[in-house]
Amino acid sequence: MTPNQKETSLLKDLKDQETLCIGKYGRYAGEAKSEELRCLFNELKSNEEAHLASITSMMDGTVPAAGGTLKANNDNCCAVSYKSEDDKKSDAFLCQDMLASEKHVSTTYNTSVFEFRDPAARKMLSHIQAEEQQHGEKIYAYMAANGMYS
Repeated sequence: MTPNQKETSLLKDLKDQETLCIGKYGRYAGEAKSEELRCLFNELKSNEEAHLASITSMMDGTVPAAGGTLKANNDNCCAVSYKSEDDKKSDAFLCQDMLASEKHVSTTYNTSVFEFRDPAARKMLSHIQAEEQQHGEKIYAYMAANGMYS
């Protein structure tokens, strides 16, 4: 695949968004008050690193194959016993910010799916978008279990 100018621009935007998410997840994992949220953010950071590798590969002209079957796994989300209301509010802020980031990047992927000519590229972008939506689902499940989502 040789991306055209529009596709190259979209890939650059996606690369920037993935890089931002990786940085935020890493930083927020260090700031999280609960161990459960720290683990969730580290897991999502690893997923974003895989997305970045796929986007970088596409920028270089190679479309990687989309991964396996997607499935939501929010069953293990549990309520956390916070030491203080301030700790809970701090984690709620981190979750709200990352949920907003996931919504934004998912929208960017959605636009990209419609703009790419190559069917394999569209399939890959669609797959990543679905994973971004799952990230949002996991953050939402954590927030809902801990009374952080209204």
